[in-house]
Amino acid sequence: MPKVLLVCDTPWVVNEVVVSLALGGWEVEVTSDPTQAATKAAEGGVDTVIVDMQVKSMGGMAVIRDIRANSKTGPRPRTVLLLDRSADSFLAKRAGADAWVTKPFQDAELRMAVQGESTPDPAGES
Repeated sequence: MPKVLLVCDTPWVVNEVVVSLALGGWEVEVTSDPTQAATKAAEGGVDTVIVDMQVKSMGGMAVIRDIRANSKTGPRPRTVLLLDRSADSFLAKRAGADAWVTKPFQDAELRMAVQGESTPDPAGES
């Protein structure tokens, strides 16, 4: 069963992600501590890391950058950033996220981002 690490401290977002991915057969581990995300991802066993745009006092961009920096010597999990608005897609690109979705998201849209399938960009930006 593929495994996802969700870095988020907003209950409704956690619930939506867990439900969306459970339908696709994904196991979801949740952490609300963004400072531990890169370490957990580097420990292995995580296929994808989903990061909310803001978690506690740390931005999602910083979390993604930490994950990328910590996995220079080994395999890096796929990273997905949960945006607050579609106009923030440039931030996701700048952070080096592999994919992003805008909240609120459709179940299929999130699963496609996690699996690496392309999704249409509602803002018309690629």
